[in-house]
Amino acid sequence: MPKKLGKRTDQRMAMLKNQVSELLWYGQIETTVDRAKSVRSLAEKYITLAIRTYKDDVKVVKTVTNTNAKGEKSQSQVQFTNDGPKKLAARRRLMAELVDLQEVKGEKESKAAFRARIKDTKHPLIEKIFKEYAPKYDKRKDELGQGGGYTKILRTGNRRGDAAEMCILKLI
Repeated sequence: MPKKLGKRTDQRMAMLKNQVSELLWYGQIETTVDRAKSVRSLAEKYITLAIRTYKDDVKVVKTVTNTNAKGEKSQSQVQFTNDGPKKLAARRRLMAELVDLQEVKGEKESKAAFRARIKDTKHPLIEKIFKEYAPKYDKRKDELGQGGGYTKILRTGNRRGDAAEMCILKLI
């Protein structure tokens, strides 16, 4: 049974949603042990969902008609890769259950370079899950022969003030 963490359900779910998103975006967070255990449970479910569906792609060939300056029409075949039905459903579920974190412009990065870097990415956290974490943990699953165990909790001691047991929750 999940812990209530001293909060109402809506507040608890919002807090966990934010912390899971931060964990998946930055790779580690510092929090209390009880919160870390709840966050770990959700994060591992989301990563497992991505691992099961990240290979579901559909190749689509579309015919594009171009008109040049002289008025001549030419047709060309363009190949796209779309999400398959399972991957699309998983992507939509993750978008509904995670906070949509956005890319941050680097200190020395120009505005034009930043826009060019994020041009095709509408949901960077979701893209990171499907393009970075899912292949990495799927490969790990094949090597070790087991799924799960994508996070680890490192206890750091007690917090000053309320003596809550603190830890760092990391993605392996």
